[in-house]
Amino acid sequence: MRRTPFELAAIATAAVPGLTPTAAASAPDDAADFDSALLLDSEGKRWRVRSPRHPEASARLETEFMILRAFAPAIRAELPFLMPTVAGTVRQGALSTFVYAHLAGATRSIEELSAGNDALAKEIGAALAAVHDLPQSIVNNADLPSYTANEFRQRKLNELDQAATTGKIPSALLRRWEHALEDVALWRFNPCVVHGDLHEDNLLIDGDAVTALTGWTELRIGDPADDFAWLVASNEQTFVESVLRHYTSARRDAPDSHLLRRSALLAEFALAQYLVKALAAGHQEMTAEAESMLKALADDIEQQNALAAEEAAAMAAASVPPPVTPAAQVPPVPPVAPNAPASTAPSPTRTVPASASSAPPGPAASLAVQSDPTKPAVTVTPIPEAEEPGDSADRTEEKPAIPPVTVESLEKDQSSASSGPASDDVDAQPAAPGEPDDTSTTALKVVDSDYLQEAKDA
Repeated sequence: MRRTPFELAAIATAAVPGLTPTAAASAPDDAADFDSALLLDSEGKRWRVRSPRHPEASARLETEFMILRAFAPAIRAELPFLMPTVAGTVRQGALSTFVYAHLAGATRSIEELSAGNDALAKEIGAALAAVHDLPQSIVNNADLPSYTANEFRQRKLNELDQAATTGKIPSALLRRWEHALEDVALWRFNPCVVHGDLHEDNLLIDGDAVTALTGWTELRIGDPADDFAWLVASNEQTFVESVLRHYTSARRDAPDSHLLRRSALLAEFALAQYLVKALAAGHQEMTAEAESMLKALADDIEQQNALAAEEAAAMAAASVPPPVTPAAQVPPVPPVAPNAPASTAPSPTRTVPASASSAPPGPAASLAVQSDPTKPAVTVTPIPEAEEPGDSADRTEEKPAIPPVTVESLEKDQSSASSGPASDDVDAQPAAPGEPDDTSTTALKVVDSDYLQEAKDA
C-alpha cells in the first residue's frame, strides 16, 4: 500500500525532532521501490522523505546512508555538485524511512534535458567525470562491490543466462547480447567509481547547472558505461555526443573508445533485467510491460538491420565502375569507361617526375608538366620506342630519332646579349674549378627541336 505525502510528513516528524511540516507534495522517485514526498516546515525549510516499499529497497537506503557517511567533507568540497545529507531516520518494522535536507534544483525529463543547450551538456558531462574520478578507496573502505573489467563482463553473461531461462526474451536479442558480451575487445576498460543508478530522476537541475546528484544506493567500482546507459536510451544522439565530449575532456583517465557501444548494450539489457525483476515479484502488469518493450526493441533492431543492409548494398553497387571495352584500356593507367564520371576518370594532366623517360610509352598525347609557377609550362611529347634493326624491314626509310627536347643553360641564354655566339655553343667546356656549375637543374630551360635544328644548320 502506498503512503500519501501527508502520511510521509507524519513519519518525518518522528525522524527529525522539532520538524513541523506545513505542506507536503509528491516527489519523483522509483515508484516500484519508494514512496517519496517534499515537505515544507514552519520555518520555510524544505525536506525530502523516502520510504521504502519492501525490505530490499530499505536495504538500499541503509546502504546509501553508509555511502554518504563515507564522503568526507574534503571530498564533497571537490565535487561540482551537492550530495544528500541525512537529517534523520525512523524504523517501522523491517523498513527504515529516511529524511534528507532539501537540495536546490528540480528534476527534468529526458526530453527536457536533451533539448537543453551545450552548457547543460557540459554540466552533466563534468558531473559524470567527477563521479568516475572519485578515489576508489571510498568504495573499498565501505566494503561495496568492486569488479574488474572481466569480472563485470562475466557478471553480465550470468545475468543473460538467467534472463534466457524465462523464455520470454526474443531470440534475436539473446543472440545480439551474447555476441556483444563475447567480444572481449569491447569490454577492455579501466574500472572506476560509478554511481550505478544514475538517471534523470536522480539529477537535480537549476537553469543550466547541475546542482545535486541523489540516489546513491548502487555505488561500486565497475564499468563507467553504466552511468551513460540512461542517456543512450534517450536516442538523442546529438545530446549524448555533446555530453560525452565534455565528459572525455574533464576525465583524468584516458578516453574509452567503446564507452557508448557498451552503454547501448547495457541500456537494452536493462529491459531484460526489468523482466526478471517483475517475474520475481510476481507483478503481472510489470511483466507484460517488460515483454512489450522487449518485443518493440527486437522489431526496431530488425528494421534497423534491414535498412543498414539495403544501404550497404546500394553503396556497393554505386562503387562498382561500369565495364570498359578493350579499346578504351590504356596500360598502365587503370581502365576507365568513356562515359565515366569526372570524379572517377583520370586527370588529363599529371605531374611528370624526373624519371619519366623510363616509364612505359603511353598514347600519342601530350602530358602537361605541373612545375613551379614562376617557370614556363612545358609540353612533353612522348618519345617513340627504340626499335631493333630487324623490325624496320618494312620501312622504306629509317631516320634516327631526334630528341624533341633539349636542355640549355639558362644563365648562358640570359647572357647571350653580352657574350655573343658562345651562348649557343652546345660543345661548351665544363666550368673551371671554383666557378659556378651551369649544369644544375635550377639553371636549365627547355627548348623545342626546331630551335636545336636551326642551331646546327647555322
